Amino acid sequence: MEGTNNEYEAFQSFLRVGLEPQYVHINELKKGHNSLEDFSAIFLPGGFSAGDYIRAGVIFASRIGHSSYDDLKNFVDSGKPIVGICNGFQVLSELGFLPGWNLTNQREIVLGQNTSNRYECRYTYIRLTSRNPIFAKYLEQGRRYLIPVAHSEGKVQIQNKDENLERLLSNDQILFRYCDDEGNFDSYPWNPNGSDYSIAAISNKAGNVIGLMPHPERLFYNYRNVDKLSRGREAIGELFFRSIRDYIIEKGF
Repeated sequence: MEGTNNEYEAFQSFLRVGLEPQYVHINELKKGHNSLEDFSAIFLPGGFSAGDYIRAGVIFASRIGHSSYDDLKNFVDSGKPIVGICNGFQVLSELGFLPGWNLTNQREIVLGQNTSNRYECRYTYIRLTSRNPIFAKYLEQGRRYLIPVAHSEGKVQIQNKDENLERLLSNDQILFRYCDDEGNFDSYPWNPNGSDYSIAAISNKAGNVIGLMPHPERLFYNYRNVDKLSRGREAIGELFFRSIRDYIIEKGF
């Protein structure tokens, strides 16, 4: 899809943890050259697909939904993981595989313009706040992880906030939240986009569809940790992609 980025970093991250990634263009799915059934996981990269015209991710979502919606739904229902980073998060939300549209065709969550009204490209911290089994092995509850962000439309805005936030919490769908360098949930600049409840990542109710605004694929090696607090510790990228690898292997996908 034109306008995506970081697919190379994601490809290399999967390769580094021992998996066999493959690039697949949506036209290959449309023409039947590839079948989603042949894969163990799907990764939708970040970027500015189709120039983010109309709104971020909506054209990409329309195109892949038109050609492969039923195959994607079967993939999700099988329990296999689908990960959308940044623009990929927006695509999954537009498709309805993450909280985005409800059954009455009303918005539950919108990924809107950053509160700062500018493109935020820098580091911040996130904390795991979910018991999601994909991440339980390698990521620690409560520990803060350095991670890069790079987006201008990443603000998670929850419609009917009281009702929908409570539902997300009760279903354990809020995976990661932005925090400061001491692990406290905080506002801008630690929350780089002004997301409600400092949300950095959410999942579907089953936990196998994951949308994350920050970029773990950009920080795979620990020597790239730029702060003293994280130096020498495993970087978020390696832990994130190891988690997906082990989940796939353990589930036999």
